[in-house]
Amino acid sequence: MTAQPLTTQLPQPFDSAHFADPYPTYARLRDEGPVHRIALPDGSPIWLVTREADVRAGLTDPRLSVNKAHSGTGYKGFSLPPALDANLLNIDSDDHLRLRRLVSKGFTPRRVEGMRELVQAAADRLATRLTSRIVAEGHADLVREFANPLPLVVIGDLLDVPEPDRRPFSSWVGTMIAPEQPGQVAEAVDHIQRFLIDLVALRRTNPGDDLLSALIAARDEGDRLSEDELVSLAFLILMAGSENAQHLISGGLLTLLRHPDQLAALRADPSLLPGAVEEILRYAHPNQMAIRRFPTEPLEIGGVSIPPGDTVLLCLASAHRDPARYLDPDRFNIHREDKAHLALGQGMHYCLGAPLARMEVQVALSTLLGGFPDLALAIPADQLSWRASFRSHALTALPLVTESSSAEDNSKGAGGEL
Repeated sequence: MTAQPLTTQLPQPFDSAHFADPYPTYARLRDEGPVHRIALPDGSPIWLVTREADVRAGLTDPRLSVNKAHSGTGYKGFSLPPALDANLLNIDSDDHLRLRRLVSKGFTPRRVEGMRELVQAAADRLATRLTSRIVAEGHADLVREFANPLPLVVIGDLLDVPEPDRRPFSSWVGTMIAPEQPGQVAEAVDHIQRFLIDLVALRRTNPGDDLLSALIAARDEGDRLSEDELVSLAFLILMAGSENAQHLISGGLLTLLRHPDQLAALRADPSLLPGAVEEILRYAHPNQMAIRRFPTEPLEIGGVSIPPGDTVLLCLASAHRDPARYLDPDRFNIHREDKAHLALGQGMHYCLGAPLARMEVQVALSTLLGGFPDLALAIPADQLSWRASFRSHALTALPLVTESSSAEDNSKGAGGEL
């Protein structure tokens, strides 16, 4: 067992180059060792777990608590009020199972499948808007025109969020995760809390056929969700249901465009789409880390001794590129037979919204590939802009053209008409 020294000058591997392409950093760290004591950009000391076997085991290790009550000094993270913090990402064992039972009563597969027509209709409308933008301007930003609004329509309908409030909520979440100025996190959290408290109050007095109304009405042998639990779960569902899906759609399409052989195979055989989505979840999932964890007792990971109360980050993105687990892991391969990944969690914390996420990304990519046979990047891939976050590898914009629009622009630029 090796105890790594705790120094005041910890390495900080997450710089601007890492935000654009994090995988070389993870490859180096994996090669150097399974666990690293590093500092996050805000100065917080953490233990970073890089290898797939250790990450997979850590996700189900009951000694690694997600409850911040087990945190020692050093963890900062988001300062969320109790009304946003009492959700499944912060609760262990019995309390977690209790909440999960209640939530599952509203988040049924039947409800999710019943949303497929809604998702397809929204994707069709947004694809038409994307076409109009490309025709009018010669190019369009997929993030703004399609990838961001589609999940907001879906999750907004699931919770019956008023249409005018959906984009502001998405903006507040984005600011909370990747603030540009000091103080923006607290302001964004305040907006989110007040919005969700009002939304729960509205659904309580005017229930409908939506998930939030179902959660308010949910019972389990006389048990029910408290007010803080309701607001916190609404926060988690809205945040995860919009944020992750938005970046999966844009990142998934970019991955396909950067691998034309795989894109051609998918266009030739659309039945490969479910497997392609699983490979996107492994290869290009935006979430780099699982939710932070805190040892409740001294433990050993990868031969490294970690004290109780320290912060442990299980690096999903590194695990998904581990050559000890996956054959040729840096290759994007929609025919990959080993489709197992950790992108949607493991064990107790497996994502309740996984069926919705899969269905939504499948519909989005199917609509884009079917409606745009000649999509292409409008700028070189190395000029794309990425969110400045070690937690989320996410595009801020994805400018696209079609070959026909690009040819027309070039012809006009040469002084002629087609």
